Amino acid sequence: MQVFLESHNLKNPYSGFGQFNYHLVKAFAELNDPEIRFTLHAKKTEAFKREFGDTFDYRKYHSLTRYPILRIRKKYDLWHSLNQNTKIEPRFEIPYVLTIHDVHFAEGPDSKDKTARIKRFEAKLKRADALVYISKFARKATHQYFETSDKSEHVIYNGNPLLDTTIPENFVVSTVPQKPYLFTIGEFTSRKNFHTLINMLKHLPDFELIIAGNSDRPYTEKIKKTIAENKLENRVHIPGKISETEKKYHLKNCAAFVFPSLKEGFGIPVIEALSYGTAVITSNNTSLPEVGSTYATYWEHYEPKYMAEKVLEAMNRFNNKELVEKSITHANSFSWKNTAEQYLNVYNNILPSL
Repeated sequence: MQVFLESHNLKNPYSGFGQFNYHLVKAFAELNDPEIRFTLHAKKTEAFKREFGDTFDYRKYHSLTRYPILRIRKKYDLWHSLNQNTKIEPRFEIPYVLTIHDVHFAEGPDSKDKTARIKRFEAKLKRADALVYISKFARKATHQYFETSDKSEHVIYNGNPLLDTTIPENFVVSTVPQKPYLFTIGEFTSRKNFHTLINMLKHLPDFELIIAGNSDRPYTEKIKKTIAENKLENRVHIPGKISETEKKYHLKNCAAFVFPSLKEGFGIPVIEALSYGTAVITSNNTSLPEVGSTYATYWEHYEPKYMAEKVLEAMNRFNNKELVEKSITHANSFSWKNTAEQYLNVYNNILPSL
């Protein structure tokens, strides 16, 4: 079976899409199913050739293939679009799997961009033979806005990318708070809601805060303005993008992981933090309660003093050794190997029926 993985978001390793692409591809490589030959689609294939060798075939991504007349000519047995918003599509009508991460783009006020994204997504739905949602919430939200009743539908959870939680003994972290600290990480966009953490921090005078991620975004200005208004320049740190090892260090050593996101299709950072038995406080919306289960503590709203109280409540809960151990077990139950195996089942179920 020749399967094309539309995986060009491998180029964005710090984004949620990039993480999903990489870890699913890596799991496929480890399974190395002899009945399937994958073609990996990436902008820079050299690094992946070094990592995965001849496990995959490789096709270099070119932006021109977004245009119908220049679409890829090879007729694969199956096309899997790992990225729901991409304009890259097969030239031919072939078996097609679409992974749906979220449909946040269908919400909010009308705009040209919203209309274009909805139109593109509806075209993907029309040609797809199977839809795979990364959470039950993603499925529910899709049903709210789009018609999918004639499609084969599946919920396949993402895996936990931090099953290896070890940190080198001699590792030196770049950001070293002087007090116990809270940690969060993600894209600097308004839906991550990071600025509420700064308003909260004034009610937690014994703590500092690290907000890591791609901070070269317009939303960063709102964060910096909120820091200045609260005179918290000495207690809030914005290191930008950090290494995987540094992320692990902070997940392990922070007093609590705080994640006030307004919209998530899954919420991998919650699982990563629970992998260390770290107290997690996150939002009680979208997919986050589904992923954090009873192990996370949830904010019902974002009033600063209330948020601070919830942080202290969560840290107190995690003084319980049994809860810590159960949270680690819960996090480890999310396996990329299981995720990849479930995708292979979807592939095999589709092909005989077409």
